[in-house]
Amino acid sequence: MCGRYATARSRQELLEQFAVQLDETGDELRADYNVAPTKQVPAVLTRPPREADEEAAEPLRQLRELRWGLVPSWAKDPAIGNRMINARVETVHEKPSYKRAFAKRRCLLPADGYYEWYVLEEEKDKKRPAKQPFFIHPKDGGLMAMAGLYELWKSPEDEWLWTCTVITTNAPDDLGRIHDRMPMVVEPDRWDAWLDPALTDVEEVRGLLVPAMAGTMEAYPVSKAVNNVRNNGAELMKPLPDGDSSGNHSDTLF
Repeated sequence: MCGRYATARSRQELLEQFAVQLDETGDELRADYNVAPTKQVPAVLTRPPREADEEAAEPLRQLRELRWGLVPSWAKDPAIGNRMINARVETVHEKPSYKRAFAKRRCLLPADGYYEWYVLEEEKDKKRPAKQPFFIHPKDGGLMAMAGLYELWKSPEDEWLWTCTVITTNAPDDLGRIHDRMPMVVEPDRWDAWLDPALTDVEEVRGLLVPAMAGTMEAYPVSKAVNNVRNNGAELMKPLPDGDSSGNHSDTLF
């Protein structure tokens, strides 16, 4: 699964990289090096402007902030989103909670990388084994455009809640040793089609999602400070020095 990630690119960089036509974030986006469920996260999506008639207006590519944890439009309680942070690519098109969004409410969730926790060999026989956090990111330092879905939920007070989920896939062998799942990444040449709300053919949409090739990602152990969601800062993404007592270097794992 993907339960924690980092998104630290500036608002202007996101506007330019994703060719955004409408900025709906309002204020300058803040870097978040420890994104956790229920937090507000930047998302790129395509839909008519807020004030426009959705049936007649031209959809625009927008940058918005959404709450991580998808709340289906039919949900009675938004708390359901707390356990809907991920959607499996194998079944997302058929699950009642996700299939309507998969058809026409798709988004991209920018990330610098994500965190996973690995049980070290010497801990595996313990009842409560200690876990070492790893930061996983593209080797070339590029931005991850994670495949996501978004939904709008209307509260009893007639207020709209915008939420999202991250689509996950099987991790390649070099990452599967840490965790068997990872975020699905959409390649730049498929962004337009993925974000197009007019593209509703399920099989065609599914064809846009291709798991990451082995060897394109880098993983290394980081400080256990990331375990606490209140900790936030670029230091959370830094690799532990060789021989650090709080965890082993990635070379000892792979």
